[in-house]
Amino acid sequence: MHWASKRDFGSIFETTDNIPFVDTPLHIAAAAGSTDFALEMMNLKPSFGRKLNADGLSPLHLALRNRHFETVRQLISFDKELIRVKGRQSYTAFHYAALRNEFDCLAEFLCACPAAIEDRTIRGETALQIAVKRSNSETSEVLLGWMRRTHRRKILNWTDNEGNTVLHIAVFTLQPQACYLSILLFSY
Repeated sequence: MHWASKRDFGSIFETTDNIPFVDTPLHIAAAAGSTDFALEMMNLKPSFGRKLNADGLSPLHLALRNRHFETVRQLISFDKELIRVKGRQSYTAFHYAALRNEFDCLAEFLCACPAAIEDRTIRGETALQIAVKRSNSETSEVLLGWMRRTHRRKILNWTDNEGNTVLHIAVFTLQPQACYLSILLFSY
């Protein structure tokens, strides 16, 4: 009897893994901030970390949305590439952190996975463009400072699907600090 229940449990995981958009046990644990259980799920079924639920969110998106920062840290320490999992509208957890002005998380994400700075949404937006559009000045400063230190200024020239660079967006949204920082970066 005990062996059969273990086999059934494994088949439940396999069945869940084959469903395109579903809340896995990892989604539920991450949303609730159950860090230990989330890590156990990642250990048993790493593919759950990349699955999207019906809302187009990964477990990392859910942990971030619910401000379970220890769960966020532990998930990215398990697999840093979870930061780049594209959810609804191709928003990664990195974009989501910029949108929500979670600048401390962004700094941790950049340390763990620097390539995340280059990810774009379906509208061609970078995390910096999202932060500037939302007037998230702390997040903009973190991203611009990191770009300056790592010599990734080329991202400032990238346009979204409407042809706007970060500087265009800063001007449109009347953000003189973002304009100033963008101009400073261009001059280096």
